[in-house]
Amino acid sequence: MHKPEMVLLDLDGTLIDSVPDLTYCVDEMMQQLGRPVCGEAKVRGWVGNGIERLVKRALTDDLEAEPLAAEFERAMPIFSELYAANNSVRSCLFPGVRQGLEALRAAGIKLGCVTNKAACFTEPMLRALGIMEFFGIVVSGDTTPQKKPHPAPLLYAAEFFKVGPEHALMLGDSMHDVHAARAAGFAVVAVSYGYNHGIDIREAQPDAVIDSLAELPGLLQLN
Repeated sequence: MHKPEMVLLDLDGTLIDSVPDLTYCVDEMMQQLGRPVCGEAKVRGWVGNGIERLVKRALTDDLEAEPLAAEFERAMPIFSELYAANNSVRSCLFPGVRQGLEALRAAGIKLGCVTNKAACFTEPMLRALGIMEFFGIVVSGDTTPQKKPHPAPLLYAAEFFKVGPEHALMLGDSMHDVHAARAAGFAVVAVSYGYNHGIDIREAQPDAVIDSLAELPGLLQLN
């Protein structure tokens, strides 16, 4: 692979392991609802499609099922309040993230963060974990009308940087990231860790798979 002009990076499961905070908030929400807690193993398999879907999965113990509307309407504000106060208390950068970001920035590549997480949670987390400075744009789940796997958030960032799809790369951990990149005409690299509901990300056929963001500069021949 060759050096792109722009690299867009997913947040949860790619840059940041947010599961510890999400688990705390899910379990505290469930306790307030008088329901059994879920635990980290289940939450780790549920994250990656936004907070509303996470809450629905906790309430139904299913990836796609819909809870009763009244139950969801009661649960969502509880979770949102908890997560606003806890979205970067237990979360941490994955190994190699800062090293990779520094190398990409040093190579003059435009960097953006594109996530399905709402801006009210995204930007405080990036600041708290000390990586907000790397990104020229942050596209959150409520920035554009559509979220990943729709290509709109990626194309929004490309337009901001005035970069054509043929010079753009998406880095993520899930099938939604791969599908969004393909739809936008971007190259796409996936990380082998992260949140993909137990499915090997190689099944989505990204252009490459890496085990750490620190490997990306070498893959792009920046070294």
